[in-house]
Amino acid sequence: MSNTRRGFLQTTVAAVAAGLIGGTSKILAETSKAEPATSPAAAPMDMVQVPTMKFGGVEISRMVLGVNPLYGFAHYNQNFSSTMAEWYTSDKVVEILHRAQCYGINAFNYVNVKRAPDDWARFLDEGGKMHLIAQVAAPDDAAQLVKNLRPLALHRQGEVVDICFRDRTMGTVREWCKQVRDMGVLVGVGTHKHEVIDLVESQGWDVDFYAGCVYNRSRSPEEIRQVLNGEIIEMPRELYLQSDPARMYKVMRQTPKPCFAFKILAAGRVANEGIEGAFRTAFQSIKPNDGVFVGMYPRIKDEVKENAEIVHRTLTVS
Repeated sequence: MSNTRRGFLQTTVAAVAAGLIGGTSKILAETSKAEPATSPAAAPMDMVQVPTMKFGGVEISRMVLGVNPLYGFAHYNQNFSSTMAEWYTSDKVVEILHRAQCYGINAFNYVNVKRAPDDWARFLDEGGKMHLIAQVAAPDDAAQLVKNLRPLALHRQGEVVDICFRDRTMGTVREWCKQVRDMGVLVGVGTHKHEVIDLVESQGWDVDFYAGCVYNRSRSPEEIRQVLNGEIIEMPRELYLQSDPARMYKVMRQTPKPCFAFKILAAGRVANEGIEGAFRTAFQSIKPNDGVFVGMYPRIKDEVKENAEIVHRTLTVS
């Protein structure tokens, strides 16, 4: 069985094949018993706090809560995405937001999908406080997001930007950035390709920050064949090469603008024994005014606590 955080997937799939999933399933019953207590009320007062960085006019945690797992975007396969979405009820989403806040995580990489607006409103109603660094896919969403949620920052979603880069229509992304600039929030560009940041920097765009996936998920079939000596994989959108992060980290160091690295754990593919090393590599490779977006799925273990402690240890222990 895989030793990654998401290695339990194999067990779940096997259970489905055996017809065991249900209220009496031994496997799911054992999994349920293994779930960590995540109630913010139960959190000890001496828990570690994630160190901060200056972003715009405020201090935010250098680890920002990622959004993908909360709404079933596993970047693994459809079975796992469905399992993740089923587990992350509205109660769980709000619970994890509170749990993250307990550890000093005061920023959230929000995306306006599914029931996210309702979950966010509930979190606020319960006294939650976080800065929103929202990713925007639909171009018309920006104005409504600013009006309704008052985010700290918006960035054009990497999936959208990479398509524009491929199609040589980056002018539309630059125009979007100009429009958002007039809305009074911080403006950013997201991408899975280090070449995008190089291009935006070379052209002197008026942007405040970048969000960069450290693994290039946007390779064309031709590019995949090139790096794999003519081979093509079954899921080309989920190719994670160990040589990729260094290239993204390099361009992040070269710009003075704040950057947020994401998928530093390869969407759960990094083995348990390599998790702390991946965090350490990330923070050693980026600037002091850079951060990371990290999605969390604490179904098997308390990833919120574990990640917060790793980041605190990495940034405060010499």
